[in-house]
Amino acid sequence: MVVREACPACGSNRFKRNGHIHTGQQNHQCQACGRQCVLHADNRIIDAAQRTLVERLLCEKISLHGICRTVGVSIRWLMGFMTACFAALPDHLHVRPVATPRDVRIGRLEVEADEMWSFVKQKANKQWVWIAMDKQTRQLIACHVGDRSHDSAQQLWANRPAEYREQATFSTDQ
Repeated sequence: MVVREACPACGSNRFKRNGHIHTGQQNHQCQACGRQCVLHADNRIIDAAQRTLVERLLCEKISLHGICRTVGVSIRWLMGFMTACFAALPDHLHVRPVATPRDVRIGRLEVEADEMWSFVKQKANKQWVWIAMDKQTRQLIACHVGDRSHDSAQQLWANRPAEYREQATFSTDQ
């Protein structure tokens, strides 16, 4: 726990109460510079074991708020952690088809492509997630985040691995 005796911005020790933050803690405002802060802030460090647990839970079909409640982290931290994990991924996912013996493998690779949308901050800012996944293994082979345009579809098409370009049959929903 961090107890502040002075404003983090200007160093003044003159505060006035300024409501409560979303966790119920008393919020204060510096009378010198106007900066708002919590005098008794909890600086909680998420250790490596908890980060590993969060990564494993993200792979399951658990809601983000459920993960926050289970592990005891904030939704803001979780979103930042997911963004960092996504940024660490390579642009090309290096997906290889499942290796099975030739005599057992009947037919060819089949891929399903689809898109879904959500908005960021306001409904006017729509973002589309384009995905392509192997129909048999449900493995994600390519993805693209952008708008719902022909260029975004072409980018998804360009992101598919070489093995799937040569052998796979692509289909969309219905």
